[in-house]
Order: sequence, then structure tokens, then C-alpha cells
Amino acid sequence: MRDVDPVTFQIIKHRLFRVTDEAVKALKRVSGTPVTNEGHDLMVSLYTKDGKLLTGGVGFLHHYIGASRAVEAIIDRFGGDIEEGDMFLLNDSYTAALHPPDAYIINPIFHEGELMAFSASFVHVNDIGSVDPGGFSPNSTSVYHEGFQTPGLKFMEEGEIRDDILDTLLNMSRDPEMVELDIRSQIAANNVATDRMQGMFEEHGPETVETVSEQLIEQSEAKFRKRLSELPDGTWQARQYLDSKPEDKIFTVDVTLTKEGDEMSFDFEGTSEQSEYGLNCSYWTAVGGLTAPIFPLLCYDITWNDGIFNPIEVEAPEGTIVNAQRPAPISIATVATLQTCNNLGTLTSSKLLGASEEYKERATGVWHGAHCVAQINAEFEGGGTVIDMLTDTFGGAGGARGHSDGVDLGGEVPNLVARWGNVERHESILPLMYLYRYFVSDSGGPGENRGGVGHEFAVTPVTEEGIDEINSITFGRGTDVPPSTGVFGGYPGCTSDYSVFRDTDLWDDDTGFPLSNHELNAAEQEDATWGTRSFGMDDVFYLRYTGSGGYGDPLDRDSDSVAEDVADGKITPEVARDIYGVPVTEQGDIDGSVEERQEAIREQRVDDPNHSPTVDFADTSQTELRLGANLTVVSADEERYTACESCETVLAPVSENWKDAASVTERDPTAAGPFRESHDDFRFRQFSCPSCATLLDTEVALADQPYLESRLH
Repeated sequence: MRDVDPVTFQIIKHRLFRVTDEAVKALKRVSGTPVTNEGHDLMVSLYTKDGKLLTGGVGFLHHYIGASRAVEAIIDRFGGDIEEGDMFLLNDSYTAALHPPDAYIINPIFHEGELMAFSASFVHVNDIGSVDPGGFSPNSTSVYHEGFQTPGLKFMEEGEIRDDILDTLLNMSRDPEMVELDIRSQIAANNVATDRMQGMFEEHGPETVETVSEQLIEQSEAKFRKRLSELPDGTWQARQYLDSKPEDKIFTVDVTLTKEGDEMSFDFEGTSEQSEYGLNCSYWTAVGGLTAPIFPLLCYDITWNDGIFNPIEVEAPEGTIVNAQRPAPISIATVATLQTCNNLGTLTSSKLLGASEEYKERATGVWHGAHCVAQINAEFEGGGTVIDMLTDTFGGAGGARGHSDGVDLGGEVPNLVARWGNVERHESILPLMYLYRYFVSDSGGPGENRGGVGHEFAVTPVTEEGIDEINSITFGRGTDVPPSTGVFGGYPGCTSDYSVFRDTDLWDDDTGFPLSNHELNAAEQEDATWGTRSFGMDDVFYLRYTGSGGYGDPLDRDSDSVAEDVADGKITPEVARDIYGVPVTEQGDIDGSVEERQEAIREQRVDDPNHSPTVDFADTSQTELRLGANLTVVSADEERYTACESCETVLAPVSENWKDAASVTERDPTAAGPFRESHDDFRFRQFSCPSCATLLDTEVALADQPYLESRLH
């Protein structure tokens, strides 16, 4: 390996960044779909000639590992039959793709006849011929129902598209024009990447560029290992639930993070078996979902490449919902189990950060815990179909952080450039009209720092002329159990809601235009969480998105901030009084004793007011470690203990689960706030200091499941 001076290293490093940036711009300029242009459900990245991630572009970060596996699969499949001007198509989920609509186009990059690198582009294409219109297929019970899938084929040769393959693919699609446009946008992105990379090889020499590439990966790995070494060793558990409407079943996804030295390992032991429907994900999809939050949360100042993956191991039992086996359906993976893995990656990373005094404020509640996607397709008289994914879902609520409230419409942890859907864009594609789109009061998880609020919208057809049928295609989750978990005492955000209001008086001259679903005079409100259903001129499709998770004890929130939230419509006076302990008028004025109200809430939390700690806090010394917002770690006689930071009560040795020594109350999930559904099998658990009743953690859990563990080694 030749030496490269620091200036040249930085020049090439930043030019590599620019390559992916320019390639993404080219992709967006050619593509015409809202999911690509507005939702930024896309990705372009560069890979070394052996398939290692070199630099990742913007878009969904869980594709970093998927596209890397796709490049490796193409190398394995085609070996020496990779020539300049070739491009390869891959969308098989059991090979590399996250789900079948995610089309990877893999592009080898040559210099003077020698293979030097790869670029990979991805978009979510509109339709690939699955049993249901669009890429998501709620009615599929086998991967063979989910449309065109290939483990890798040569799509271009000598710079020319193979028309036989393109025609075959488009022949299977209900929306061939948009699919072709997206595929050509990916080709354009790869062409830009090829041109810019070849320019670098020409200017700096291939050996120099390869050396910088190798050093860049080594540098990222070294920096990430150093970051991990700065964080305490320990074990942290997290759990999420997937509600499957067609199976009338709730799946459990458990993960345990173990961090030792400069390495971290994840284990999905305890996770439910795979589903009969397309909620499942493959092993690499689960890995992509789990590791995506690590990039912005733990590696925010490190170049994102293959070096980040090297200190990470992931175990996922075969046959579970996180490592489904063929022919299990998989088309809904990205908005189901994969996003659940995103949430678990966020939670475990935040718990790890929360164990360090230096990094605790970087911890966050779950952002946007459920992708509430709605596909709409219109069938026209005489033939023809329009399919559109309503991209409102990309404007997710941001999780509360250690230093501030969550951002309303904050986007997503694994996609830093996602944008809220454009109403006018959707109305120009579909014969629909948006009736309203609002923030939802009380949707963000309460906490010392409040989770960002979710939003709601409603649409209705504006004409039936020339239209055979308009259908909604939904595959929702998060309607039964809140998916946006809070951290360190923060409450979960609200659940989601999919409904169709039937036979409304929407178009009656005597009624005003509805400004909320409460103003809809409907004959019936139909659950629209799952499946395909038609709706007409007198029907309204409604969707409420989840809020995000809170951070810390709600009673620690500044009273004036609570009052301001009421005045701004972020929370209601009832939540201000019952959860935050701040009596507030609808105008946002504090009206009553905050101290008395909060004391009454604390009394409800403590089940053992005579708790006797085994160690006196006065005999301990402070350490730089902790286990969340209000749990500190102290030392005495060569033993370390968890202790309440508010009242200095010692709870348990750090090697034990401190929750066993906490005061625990279990209530119906509705106690977590409005739009948290009542459920016979689930409990809202609150873990409080047994002496001062400071709230230390919360869980929404099945009543018979053990407490989640957070302990240091």
C-alpha cells in the first residue's frame, strides 16, 4: 500500500462524498415518483471491488448492508463475467433486497479495463406484479405471491439495456411507465458515479484512490472502536411488538445488546416465529434495520462505511420473524419487522449512550415508531391503473432527546433527508382530495422532554367519472400497542389508526366542510388497518400517525413548558394535570398547586414507602457511569451500585437488574395517555424510586413477560 499525504487523502475523501451526492441528484431529476423525490426512499452508495461499503449516500441507511450483500451476490454469481458497461438487477429478499419492490441496480466501475469499484443505486418501484397493486402485498401468504424477484441478472451489456429483460419486467407491472422511469433514474445515478470515479482514477491514479479507500474504512473502524471503548460495558434489553390483524396475533421482537470493550453484539433470542403474512424480514434485512440507527446515534462524526459493521455481530434464530425462511412472504418487511428493528436499534443505542455521563444527552426515545403507509390505486374504465403511495408517513415525529423535546415532523432516524408528502403532488396523480392534515394533541410521549407529536389526515375521491374503482391498500401496525417507546421514564407515543368512514354527508350542501373526523357524519366507521378495500365519493379514508417516545420523568418537566404546550395545542389540559401534574387552563395558564398535584401522582407510584437500601449513599463515591436520566452509579467497598440521583437512594448492585429493587406499578396502557389503546393482555409498567417516587423507566409489556434488563458488567 502506497503512502498518501494528508492533503490528498482529504481531497479524495470529500470527492467520494460528492460522487454519491451528485449521483442522488441525478436519480431524483430523472425519477418522477413522490416516494423517491419527496419521501427519499432511495439510496446511492459506493463499494470497493470486493463489495465493502466505501461511502454511503443519503436515503434509507438500512440499505447500506443490503446493497453490500447485493454487490457480493453479483460477484459470486457472475465472477469473471463482469465487463465494463454491464449493470445488474437484484431484488430478491432472500439474497439481499429488503423486500421485492426494492430494486438494486449494481454497476461495476472500471479504469483502463480493470475492475476498480462498484456503485449501487436503489429505489422502491411502484409495482412489480404482486397479488395486490403496489409493492406491498397484505394478501400474500407466500413469497411466490409477491411479484417479480431475481437473485441477480445482467440487465445491461456494453452500455445497452437488455430490452428482453426490461420488457419482461414492465410486462409484469401494473404501472410500467413509472417503473421504467425509476429504473432509468437508477441507471442515470450509476452513470454519474462511474463518470466521477473514473475522473478520480485518471487524476490521482487508481492505486492512490484504492489506498485512500482502504484507509478510510480502517479509519472509520478505528474511530468507532474507540467510541465503543469510551462507553461502559453492559447488557441492555429492548422489546417491541408487531400487531398482525389478519392473524389476530401480536408478535414479540426481543433483542439483547451486549457491549464488551470495543465490540457490540445483538441477539434476537426470544423473538416470535415467522408470520404467515408479509411482516417477516430476512436476516440481512433485520441486520440493516438494527444497525441503521447506529450511524447517526453512535457514529455521527465518523465516515459511514464498512468499518462501522466490523465491531458488530448479530444473532437471529432461523424461522423467526427477524430471520424468516423461504417461502415466507416478505413484502411488508420494511414497514413492519424492519422498522421494529430500527426501533430496537434506537432503544439499545440510547440505553448504551445513557450509561455514560459524557454521552447521556445523545440518547433518544423512539422516532416515528410505525411507518403508516397507505397505497392508493385507481382503476380506470377501459383499462389503466395509477398507483401512488401517500408519503405523509415520511414526516415522522422525532423522539425526545436528552437535551431537548422531539421535533414535530422530525423525519426518521434511518433517513436523514426524508420529507413530508406534498398534498398537491398526490392530488395531481390520484383523483383524491385532502380534507385536512393536522398535528394530533397528546400524541407525543410525555417526559421531562416531550416526544414530537404525530399528525393525521383524511382524503376522499373527488370524482367517479371514468373510474371503475379506487382502493386503499393498507398493512398497518402500531394500532394495538404503542411502538414509539420512551426512554428513562419517558412515556410512549400514541398508537396509529386507519379508518374508512362510510356514506358520509360530505357533499351535502347543507353541511359545512369537515375539519376533523369528529365532524364526519358517517353511517359507519370501518377499521382499515389491513387489506384492500374500495371507497367512493361519499367515503373518507382517515389515518393517524404515531407520536414519538418521551425522555425522562414527566414530573421533571418545567411547569411553564407544560403550560406552553397546552397553549400551543401540543397537549390537552387533562394530560397536563394527570401526567405532568400541572393544572392548566385551556388558554395555557397555570391554575392550581403544581406541588400538590405532583405529590398526589408520586404517592400513586410508590408501593413500598419504607424501602431500606442495603448500602448508605453517604458511604459511596460518585462514578462517571449511570443507567439513564435519573439513575446514577456509585461505588462502595469495590462494588458498584445503581442509585436514584434525585434522593440518593441506593437500589442494587450494577450487575443485577435494578428494576427488581424499584417500586413497580402496572396499569392499563391507557394510563400512558390518550390514543393508547386498552388491552387485556398488556400492562403499562412504571419503575420508580421506592423512596422519592422519581420515575426511572417505563415499559408497555405483556403481563407475563419479565422486566427488561439494564445492567453494567
